[in-house]
Amino acid sequence: MDRIRIENLEVYCHHGLLREETVLGQKFLVSLDLYTDTREAGRSDDLSCSIDYAEVSHFVDKKMKERNFKLIEAAAEQLAADILGEFPLVQKICVELKKPWAPILLPLEHVSVSIVRQWTGVYLSVGSNVGNREGQIREAVEQLSQCSHIRKVRMSELIETRPYGYQEQGDFLNGAIALETTFSPEELLGFLHGVEKAGHRERTVRWGPRTIDLDIIFFGDEVVDREDLVIPHRDMHRREFVLEPLAEIAPWQKHPVFHKTVYELLWELRDGCGNTERK
Repeated sequence: MDRIRIENLEVYCHHGLLREETVLGQKFLVSLDLYTDTREAGRSDDLSCSIDYAEVSHFVDKKMKERNFKLIEAAAEQLAADILGEFPLVQKICVELKKPWAPILLPLEHVSVSIVRQWTGVYLSVGSNVGNREGQIREAVEQLSQCSHIRKVRMSELIETRPYGYQEQGDFLNGAIALETTFSPEELLGFLHGVEKAGHRERTVRWGPRTIDLDIIFFGDEVVDREDLVIPHRDMHRREFVLEPLAEIAPWQKHPVFHKTVYELLWELRDGCGNTERK
């Protein structure tokens, strides 16, 4: 990925823990690494195909002065989120925020914090077998689309499947969702639980009936193995109701552990087990 750098942009604003800092203000230096694909801009010599660093610089000046933060960590976090949300061509950003006049009563050049944030491609599985199944799924998709930390939401066609595991329940509608997010995996999981709660999801019976179910299948190429979160989803390769809709929107997405595509996993499952879950 290509990089556009803005280095040591001076901004005078009012961030800090001390009253003098918030009242009198002080100088901050902002450096940005903006990651994007500049190939088209390089070929066309057209600014609309790239990131206007003058526009970004004025945006930074404005945003740094809009709110006062006690910590430069908080100021950097908000600035990264603002830029990623405002400039669609910025796929990844490194923000370094320097504080040359930090009040620590010792000689220094500056203190600083540097953070990296980015849009990451994510695939979810979605299902419902209680009430208005399709309506609940589409409402969940709408909530995802409205979140400022999520963009480019699209969904597969929905398929009807027999229940997995616990059989004494109605048939499911299942689908797959693709999106990009600036959330961490843990933050995304918390957000999805909030969407499920808003949809009156109750976790009472394992694999039991549910108004809405949202599972993280892939989060970029990350591998997470914790008690409360496993990515890629530990059972995805055994579940046709996950693989079939996922193969519609991401057939060549590779499993970072098995090193096989979604299409290959689906083909192997069907070849070994037959089509046993699709109604």
